[in-house]
Amino acid sequence: MKIFAIAAALILLPRLSTPAASLYDIPVKDIDGKATTLAPFKGKVLLIVNVASHCGFTPQYQALEAEYQTNQEKGLVVLGFPCNQFMGQEPGSNEEIKQFCTSKYNVTFPLFDKIEVNGAHRHPLYTALAGPESPFPGDIGWNFTKFLISRDGRIIKRFPSNTKPNSPEVLAAIAGALAEK
Repeated sequence: MKIFAIAAALILLPRLSTPAASLYDIPVKDIDGKATTLAPFKGKVLLIVNVASHCGFTPQYQALEAEYQTNQEKGLVVLGFPCNQFMGQEPGSNEEIKQFCTSKYNVTFPLFDKIEVNGAHRHPLYTALAGPESPFPGDIGWNFTKFLISRDGRIIKRFPSNTKPNSPEVLAAIAGALAEK
C-alpha cells in the first residue's frame, strides 16, 4: 500500500503543480510594488538584468539605458531586477533604488521589485532563467548578469556580469534577436 501511495504521489504531483507556462506568466512586482507579469512585453526582445546600485558594474546602467533608447522602437526592452545577494550591494528600498537609477543614470527602462536570484528563495523568474530546465543553467555569479529573451519568449543567450551591454557580443546578439520576426 505504501508503494502505491508513493507511486500515485509521483504521478499526480506534476499535475497538481501549476508552473508558469512561460516567462510571461511568472508573477513579478514592479519597482512601485504593483503586482504584474512580463505579459505586457510579449513579442518584444527582452534583456533581463539583475542590477545593483553599489557595485563595480553599476556604470553598466548607462549602457543599458543607451541600448534601450537606441532599440526600443525596434522592440527591445531592458528589464532591471534589483538584487542584494552579492555583498549587500543593493541595500536600499525600492523607492531609493528608483530614485538612484533615475537621477544618476536617467534610467527609463522598467525596474522591478528587489528579488533573490540564487538560493532557497530564488525568484521563480530566475528559476526559469537559470534553473535546471534553462538552456543556461547555473547560479548567477554576480550583479549585472544578463539574459537575452527572443520575441517568442525563448532564452537565447546569457552574458556574465563583466560583459558590458555595449560589447560587440551583446550588440550582435540583440541585433540578431531584433531581426527575428
